[in-house]
Amino acid sequence: MLSRRKMLLQLTSAAALASSGCGTTAQWNEQVFTRADERFLDELERASFLFFRECAHPKTGLVKDRDKATGATNARVASIAATGFGLSAWCLADERKWVSRAEACDYALKTLRFIARELHHEHGFYFHFIDWATGERVWKCEVSSIDTAILLCGVLTCRAHFQDAEVRALASEIYDRADFDWMRNGGVTLTHGWKPESGFLNSRWSSYCELMMLYLLALGSNRHAISADAWHAWKRPKLNYAGEEFIYDPHAPLFIHQYSHAWFDFRDKRDIYADYFENSVKATRAHREFCASLSNEFPHYNRNFWGISASDSAKGYTVWGGPPRIGRIDGTLVPCAVAGSLPFLPRECAATLRLMRERFGDRIWKRYGFVDAFNPATAWVAPDVIGIDLGITLMMAENARTGFFNRTFMRNPEPTRGMQRAGFLF
Repeated sequence: MLSRRKMLLQLTSAAALASSGCGTTAQWNEQVFTRADERFLDELERASFLFFRECAHPKTGLVKDRDKATGATNARVASIAATGFGLSAWCLADERKWVSRAEACDYALKTLRFIARELHHEHGFYFHFIDWATGERVWKCEVSSIDTAILLCGVLTCRAHFQDAEVRALASEIYDRADFDWMRNGGVTLTHGWKPESGFLNSRWSSYCELMMLYLLALGSNRHAISADAWHAWKRPKLNYAGEEFIYDPHAPLFIHQYSHAWFDFRDKRDIYADYFENSVKATRAHREFCASLSNEFPHYNRNFWGISASDSAKGYTVWGGPPRIGRIDGTLVPCAVAGSLPFLPRECAATLRLMRERFGDRIWKRYGFVDAFNPATAWVAPDVIGIDLGITLMMAENARTGFFNRTFMRNPEPTRGMQRAGFLF
């Protein structure tokens, strides 16, 4: 069965390359942005990084889940996902010389030491939310498979970036002890997580979303690799909207088309099912058109002013977006929805982000760049920023400009191995 899949992949990949001019849309976008775009994106990235510098604990390196947009407070709750983004962000800060190499390497070392030696894990997986000073579990949260995957992506980014033997050894130790087969709980697909009080969660990663990074890490594992059957087991439903047909999840917001691409480089690659980079391009175009279609309800929505994804709202954290319409959309705009799509629609996204800042200025741009969300119709502005939203903003802005995170992460052998085992051709 797998050999037939490989044969189909070869035929499909050859046809795709022949019809697309050898994948010209997958080139880095170094010539796409204007000088004004570049200045803006550099400022956006620097501001986003400041959160990961100021909201990481000085001893543990754990990064806060959220804090005030105006600056750090005494908030104590960290998340392992924000920490994964933070580990990645410090690599870029070193690369762009926003900090010294010594400071960046010291941050990586203290964080990796804490994760490897002190942070509680269950078969190599970590609690979603933790105290930033102690690493203790908070809110009786779950040991999260997807948030651990984000953490591991940050860990491997550090391993590839820093020329330091201890960084490399610690990163390998942390990644290698993740027992992906245990997280399957006897099934083919991976579960969402585990709780000490009740065991494995009932939900599984069984349909397209941000799950690709988790499965590819599992397939490429040195010690606990799972079979390729797991990659083929999850569903890939399709939607046709505004002339774009793409794989999607009818219940999930735009970020599902972004997160795996922050680290894994899907450009010029495909498996037997899809070119996932082009899939995200199509999903982003469709989302832009979807937002424009809501202009009768919210006149400020249009093709130049768009972007909805899971975010804060006037009524609390909300999962919303489309197409199809998800949640009670009220006119709120979410900057990270646009920034996270920069590699897919670089010109359009850069123009929208710049317009947001030009139009609303200091009302929505604070110490760490954009606030998490804002509503032009009601004048509501989120008081907070969220670590993962700033993380995807920073990483995808840089990937759109230089491909730094994709290139760095893919220097690790395990991501390539995972993609090859999933059936990708390079």
